[in-house]
This record gives sequence, C-alpha cells and structure tokens, in this order.
Amino acid sequence: MKILLVGEYSRLHNSLKEGLQALGHEAVIVATGDNFKNYDVDYSIAPLFFTKYLLPRKCKNAFYLLTGIDLEKTEKGLRFYFLLPKLKGFDHVQLINSDALETHPRFEKWLYQKLLRQNKKMSLLVCGDETPVIDYLLKNELQPNILTPFFENPTLKNTYKYPLKYTKRNYRRLFDYVKANASVLVTSDLDYKIPMERMGYEVTHIPNPINTEKIRATAVSQRGKIVIFLGINRLSYIKKGIPYFEEALEIVKEKYPDKVKVIIAENTPYARYKKLYEEAHILLDYTYGLDQGYNALEAMAAGKVVFTGAGAEFMAYYGLNDRVAIHAVPDAQAIANDLGALIDNPEEIVAISQRARAFIEKEHHYIAIAQQYLEAWQI
Repeated sequence: MKILLVGEYSRLHNSLKEGLQALGHEAVIVATGDNFKNYDVDYSIAPLFFTKYLLPRKCKNAFYLLTGIDLEKTEKGLRFYFLLPKLKGFDHVQLINSDALETHPRFEKWLYQKLLRQNKKMSLLVCGDETPVIDYLLKNELQPNILTPFFENPTLKNTYKYPLKYTKRNYRRLFDYVKANASVLVTSDLDYKIPMERMGYEVTHIPNPINTEKIRATAVSQRGKIVIFLGINRLSYIKKGIPYFEEALEIVKEKYPDKVKVIIAENTPYARYKKLYEEAHILLDYTYGLDQGYNALEAMAAGKVVFTGAGAEFMAYYGLNDRVAIHAVPDAQAIANDLGALIDNPEEIVAISQRARAFIEKEHHYIAIAQQYLEAWQI
C-alpha cells in the first residue's frame, strides 16, 4: 500500500512512516519541517523564498501590513500545488491537521480537492489545536488546559492567536470540509480524544507511535548531580506552562545548589535538542495536559523522568498503578516539591525511568501503532 502523510509537527508522522515501512508499505511525508525544528520530510513545502532572503522578507512584512495577506502562507500553498503531480496514486492520505498545509484556508480547501481527486481515501489526525478541540476548551469545563492562562489574563489574546484562529469562520469551514471528506478521525492522546468526544464527534483513538529502536534508554546513574533539562519553544512558552518550570527551577537551585545541574535549550532544532537532553535524569515538558505529547513520550522512551500530563485520567485509561511520569500542574511550588522528592530519593528516579521505558514499549511501539492505523484506515 502507498500512504501519503501530510504535515509534521513533532516527528509523529516520521515514526508512523517507519512503522508502515516495517510492515511492508510505502509512506511519503510532505510538510514544512516545522520551522526551526527541521523534521525530516520527503517533499518540503517550507517557505524558503520569504524566509531565507532579506529583501523578500522585508517585502513580505510590508505587504502584510498593507493587505493583511501572509506571503509565507501563499508560498507554502504554491509549493504544494507544484508538487501535486507527484502526489497521486496513494491508497490513503492522512492530514496531521485540517490546516496541514499552513496556507490560506480557501486556497487550502482547493488544494485538498485536487489532492482527493487523484487519491483514494483521506483521514484527519487530531493531535493538536483543532476547531472542535478549541471550541470545547473555550467552555472552560476541563481544567487546567492550554487556554487556562488566557482565561486568567485576557490580554494574552495575541499570544493565543494560533489556537484561537480555529474558531474563525474560514478555518471552521476548512475543518468542516476536511471532516466531511475524511473516512475516519483519529486522536493521538487524551487531550484531544476527550474534547472531540464531548463535542459529539466519533473518533478512533490511537496513541502516538514511538520508534524505540532509534531511541536508546540511557542507564540512570545515582552518582553525581541530578541533571534537569528544560526545552523552551517561544511560540508555545505560555501554553506549555514554561514560566512555572522556570520558577520551580530557581527554588530547586537555591535549595540544592550542590545536587543539581540545570540545562536549558531554546528554539533548538530537533536533532540538537535530543543530544542536549541525553545526560538529563529529569525533563520538564508541560503543565496543562492530561496525557503526554510527542516530546514527552520520546524522552520517556529514553528513560527520562518527565514532568508532563500524567494524572488520574491518564492512569485510569492505561490501567496504571505506578507512575511512569510526574503529573505537572501549573504551580511552581508543587513542581519544586516534586523535584525535591526525586532529588532526595534518587532510587525513585531509577524506578520511574525503567517504568517509563517499559510503558512506551508496551503502549506506543511504532510498528504496533502503525498496524492500528492501517486498521482504522481499513486498508
């Protein structure tokens, strides 16, 4: 079978591609590579002209101020359009988001129509911000969630312009078109499964695929300093709760000056990011989730103790009695207390590390997950 995977924000589609290939199928990824993260793709639609060169960059900015039209989005759509002759004859197409091409919604719908005419079936993967997800979160019934800082401080509206765009009429129409033409809606974790279901959508839940053959679990040493890693993406700084982690780290450094080493990386390409956290015992990821995102899962596969979404809903869903990650909440002192408990009891770091790796192998193995996708796609 030939599968086309459109979009890549986390390496999810790359791991799925590797699982599909292991099962004897052909898979192709077309995407931007997600800016500085620079994920691997087979066909790139990254807007090179309007980002790489100074004069086009200045013209793009001036044109946006005059017209409100983002020429980077236009370039992404045009690059996809010129790739269309190569993107035909696939048994299945999966979009990683209704806005997988990151171009203008009306243009995007037109491109999807052309893509569908030359391929068989399509599915939508809900693994991030999406119209029904944001609609549900705006009800403020699920706490905390990524919109919590916005509810607490409405002046952050500009910071939340990316998730809130999905409530605009043009993006809502785009989602409706994709949903109407998708054979199945797939969710990747509980943070999307629960909102989609509560908004009345029927979804197939398939956990994120993690290629454990490419990720080596590093043996955790109880000697020397405890190494804590924090990765910062400025675009998601508030919605991931990074300020709480930063404040917690200051508390911990003051209390344990000779016992901890802190590594902070900011806006780092994916390959370098993974190298930077290799020596870490603990990785700080996210404070507003029920479940783990892709970054957290890869770190767990590497044997890190990850502070992320791992609360009661998650434990119950997977039938867990012992922690495989630390449930992080938007409270700096609570995070500092959890870090202190680990620093004072390094044997617990070893135990959670081992359970984390075992959990990923059991619930997220990339080949088993790829098989679940094939079943969901009915091919």
